[in-house]
Amino acid sequence: MTKCEELEKKLLHYTGKAIADFNMIQEGDRIMVCLSGGKDSFTMLRILRFLQQRAKVSFELFAFTLDQAQPGWDDKGLREWLISSKIPFEILTSDTYSIVKEKVPEGKTYCSLCSRLRRGIIYRYAEEKGFTKIALGHHRDDLITTLLMSILYNGEIRAMPPKLLSDNKKNIIIRPLAYAQENDIAAYAKLMAFPIIPCNLCGSQENLMRKRVKALINELAQENPKVPSNILHALSAIKPSQLMDKTFWDFKNLEKQRGEETQVFPMDELEAVF
Repeated sequence: MTKCEELEKKLLHYTGKAIADFNMIQEGDRIMVCLSGGKDSFTMLRILRFLQQRAKVSFELFAFTLDQAQPGWDDKGLREWLISSKIPFEILTSDTYSIVKEKVPEGKTYCSLCSRLRRGIIYRYAEEKGFTKIALGHHRDDLITTLLMSILYNGEIRAMPPKLLSDNKKNIIIRPLAYAQENDIAAYAKLMAFPIIPCNLCGSQENLMRKRVKALINELAQENPKVPSNILHALSAIKPSQLMDKTFWDFKNLEKQRGEETQVFPMDELEAVF
């Protein structure tokens, strides 16, 4: 078995497990796969294509790419890859690049505004075209980095859930690569020689908080390789009674509850934390 086949097998396993664990795909789903042109989304689409051919349920895949009018954007290779892979697609052009450059002061990070604008376009397109799911290429390392960023910089315990209902209740977002490691994805994408389109908007911003947190996790992983997987596991093993959120624990009236049965919170309330 070649290195590429080994990585593919591993990615298929973890993607299939995430889909099963969180019931991401059902019979008849029309899945809009967001193909940004990066290593993660290319890998996600290829792995989903494999699973589509093997799955017991029938579902559609459609690749959606947003051309944000960044300088140097060239989607020729992406188009050729999609056509050769026989995957239906659309590349939509919307100049969010100019908006971000205009609104964000020099030296500040573009990611937040860029993400909001992109998300709005994606959600609207999915609603108009009647897609039942939106697939995003976030992987394990994205999830755990987001958790630590939220704790360190926002004072909140939150991350990226593998499956999410949008605020307007009209879109379901899935992250099939939630268990997949970035190193495996990067190695696989390199071996597959995907026609990557670099992000010229934020790629040059070296002092992003995300990069600093990723470096911290990598440093800790050098001492203990289980650190990344432990952080991921923490997202599914929360202990509200051991924290300080008064929403989940009545600190003021603990004395009155002495001797009573421990309060149990419904799962939907616990899941609302994230």
